[in-house]
Amino acid sequence: MAPPLALDIDGTLTTPSGRIDPRVFELLPDWDAPVVLATGKAFPYPVALAHFLGRPETVIAENGGVAHVDGETAVLGDPAVPRAVVEAYEARGGEIGWGDGDTVNRWRETEVALSRDGDEALLREVAAAAEGRVEVVDTGYAYHVKSPDVSKGKALRRVADALDIAPEAFVAIGDSENDASTFAVAGESYAVANADATAREAADVVLDEAYMDGTAELLTDLRERGE
Repeated sequence: MAPPLALDIDGTLTTPSGRIDPRVFELLPDWDAPVVLATGKAFPYPVALAHFLGRPETVIAENGGVAHVDGETAVLGDPAVPRAVVEAYEARGGEIGWGDGDTVNRWRETEVALSRDGDEALLREVAAAAEGRVEVVDTGYAYHVKSPDVSKGKALRRVADALDIAPEAFVAIGDSENDASTFAVAGESYAVANADATAREAADVVLDEAYMDGTAELLTDLRERGE
């Protein structure tokens, strides 16, 4: 039997241009174990992907700030301090950077995500003034201002418990520093070749191939191993 999976989305299930790789719709709909989509994106994004895969909406969003399993949603992160930090950043001339509409943050419940075109040094300076009540996570796609009390790994433990599966039974695949906590919880962890230094160091194995090329090859191997 194939193992349960904890899968990042951006950089892991996507092409280098950021599109969902079509092989996701070949490999995951019939995966015969739970699949947890664990992302830094806002809650509706992984829910929508699970829906279009025809799979249960078992997701971790906002870097562990929101978890959803068996129809129950848990909001685990407190947005108050992250939002105050971003307001202070804007007051000093910093920009969130997504333009009018800002669909990146529109449905975000526990954190704020800022464009990587923004002033990282200023953002980290303002965040440091919060004296440990927030952290800034660089996913390679955005700067996430979040509570240090939440992570994908902590949320995976919660989801695994709800599914009555040992966290060590999961295989985790990811590409960014926000996946390091997931790697620490899962029994096996893999960083795709495009992964950042933190993810590469935290993973059990760094794959030879990048983006969905690496993920697809590994998923095929895992399925064959379970047969």
